[in-house]
Amino acid sequence: MKLSVVIVSYNVRFYLEQCIASLLRAARGMETEVWVVDNHSGDDSVGLIRERFPEVHVVAQSQNLGFARANNIAIRQSAGEYVLLLNPDTIVAEDTLRQVVGFLDLHPKAGGCGVRMMHVDGSDAKESRRGLPGPMTAFYKMTGLCARFPNHPKLGHYYMSGMPWDEPGEIEVVSGAFFVLRHEALDKIGLLDEDFFMYGEDIDLSYRLLKGGYENWYVPARILHYKGESTQKSSFRYVHVFYEAMLIFFHKHYSGLSLLVSIPIKLAILGKALMALSSMMFQRAKRSLGFFDRPPRPCAFLFIGSETSLLDCRRIAKDNGLEAKFVVGTEQTLPDGHHSGGLEPKANCCVVYDTDSYSFASIFHIFAEHPKAGVVMGTFSKQSAAVITIGGVYK
Repeated sequence: MKLSVVIVSYNVRFYLEQCIASLLRAARGMETEVWVVDNHSGDDSVGLIRERFPEVHVVAQSQNLGFARANNIAIRQSAGEYVLLLNPDTIVAEDTLRQVVGFLDLHPKAGGCGVRMMHVDGSDAKESRRGLPGPMTAFYKMTGLCARFPNHPKLGHYYMSGMPWDEPGEIEVVSGAFFVLRHEALDKIGLLDEDFFMYGEDIDLSYRLLKGGYENWYVPARILHYKGESTQKSSFRYVHVFYEAMLIFFHKHYSGLSLLVSIPIKLAILGKALMALSSMMFQRAKRSLGFFDRPPRPCAFLFIGSETSLLDCRRIAKDNGLEAKFVVGTEQTLPDGHHSGGLEPKANCCVVYDTDSYSFASIFHIFAEHPKAGVVMGTFSKQSAAVITIGGVYK
């Protein structure tokens, strides 16, 4: 077995379905097994996957075990030479797996590998390459100096922004959204640390790979990461889990630092958590008093695909009251998609591509070549009969 893919899912049924569909396209011709560990979802994710993808191994949990523990359950049963940890709110381009596996085959010292993640507007996600959050790097990140001076070799090291985007390069931290690991490296350094419920386990695992004598690499193969569709980031639980993970990592790897160094770092972490909680409480207080933020202007939609798919899209747009335009086109007849003459959308527009008419790789290329603020990607497939966007799912 060449590759084992592990996806941990929680209440993201349609994103998960799309993720697996893209993954199976990318895995054609490669000896691959796919594991989905469902953390007690209430949206019938398990039933959907078992019906639509019978070749996928599904582990249905009776409670939410967290990210690390759920991954470990599947990793222990996996048989691949490489293990890919993949978020369910991602789309994998058709050539991505071959690029990454081919790179690892040629670089035996590489223990972990990440990819070029993109946002829905086609821009690169800076989380694709990260440095270890050592005491000073973490301090620069927490105090905002990293954001203020992103290209500074020290102040901006957290995102390693001095690296070229279109070339492979060594990095320190691989994102858990798409993290390929050499199985023998996992056997040597151990599995994910289950003290981390969610967040931080990818940093810890990356650091242990480096300590174990392996290298971590970035490869410019593309995926889309909706970034957070599987997470409720406006909850108090999110703040608690996220900042607790930062403290766990700090205590685990930097407990021997002097108090002069460790106390400011801990205070910065706790201070950021307090600020986030205060902001949430303020917003809730405003709503309880009857003050509501002005709703955003409705997004316009541009649907591009085959005539048969557009019939379904017209129904969905009508049923959901969407302002929409429809254009018949395929990867062969309209290769530039929404960048074709006369179609260039204005800001605040979601361009929905029929994924039976366009490959994911082509859609990514169209957006990445000319990213435009306010123009974001959406997808439609006849199999799911749903329009999937970062703002939600329309059926």
